[in-house]
Amino acid sequence: MSDDAWVNSTADTLRHTLEGMVADRHTPGAVAAIGSPSGREVVPVGTTGVDGAHEATPATSYDIASLTKVVATWPLVGRAVADGLVELDAPLSKYVPDLDPRSHPGGEVTVRQILTHTSGMMPSTRLDQYIGDERDITEAILAEPLEEIGRHRYINRGFIFVGILLERLHGATLGQLLEEYATDIDVNGVGYGPLARGPQVAPTERRLTGGHPVHGTVHDENAATLGGMAGHAGVFATVDGLADYASAILRAQGTDSAFGAYVRESWEPAVRIDQTTHRGLAWLVADSGLVYHHGFTGTSLYLHPQTGRYLVLLTNAIAYGRERRGLTEVRGIAASLLT
Repeated sequence: MSDDAWVNSTADTLRHTLEGMVADRHTPGAVAAIGSPSGREVVPVGTTGVDGAHEATPATSYDIASLTKVVATWPLVGRAVADGLVELDAPLSKYVPDLDPRSHPGGEVTVRQILTHTSGMMPSTRLDQYIGDERDITEAILAEPLEEIGRHRYINRGFIFVGILLERLHGATLGQLLEEYATDIDVNGVGYGPLARGPQVAPTERRLTGGHPVHGTVHDENAATLGGMAGHAGVFATVDGLADYASAILRAQGTDSAFGAYVRESWEPAVRIDQTTHRGLAWLVADSGLVYHHGFTGTSLYLHPQTGRYLVLLTNAIAYGRERRGLTEVRGIAASLLT
């Protein structure tokens, strides 16, 4: 039990909520972490899979899906900006030599527009259409027509491009870059898959009746097409790994460094999404001061910069189907606990 009374009471509330989610068969299980600068409580509930064979524990690794955007790609972009390798407002054509702007309209898009989901790139992500295409995937993406630049639409394509760009700028894979970054900030239990199937890895979706669920390999089909390592999906994490990451990022915001400035800028409202929410750089920014992101498999990460509090929610609700019943309600409760 934590020394922080808020952490303890919030953990009790969340435990009750997650037990209800499991009882209603909305997820096989879940592991959450509630933390503040003075304490942390971890809440494991249910099992890792629908067969109920193994309990969910703090050591269980979950496919965090689009949390990859803010756990891997976003901080790696921040590091590249701090090192002078990437300019947020430079056109992508700067990073792709000999690009013909007449046939590659995406070359005018900036990394800032990608991070704010205002790039106008195609929102439908079907990379399998390029299997067998002799063009480099970055050129294929930049050759696609743009829609309305400046309008907020959730777009994976841009993060896919940025992930590949980071690899080429550094001469290393995203997996290697994330491992290096995680080591630097003393975070364990966060990294790209694949992971060996086993009781400490939560399976995701059973796509075919009678088949096996996706287990230890990335759930996102487009990330799988890219080999399981992409800028928008592919990372697996334990609850303590993400909690340590949350703590590190919350500390970074107060530092007098280029990366600290990048974190603070990222959490400023950039484009309005609805009456209560903006998009910053990658992160969603609520009018309440909460910054957060979700993953399609059933994961969420919430940070409250003003208080230093955070909440990690790891479920594999996708195991019961893509409708992920009850997940929206649980996420709403989780968010309310920090504001």
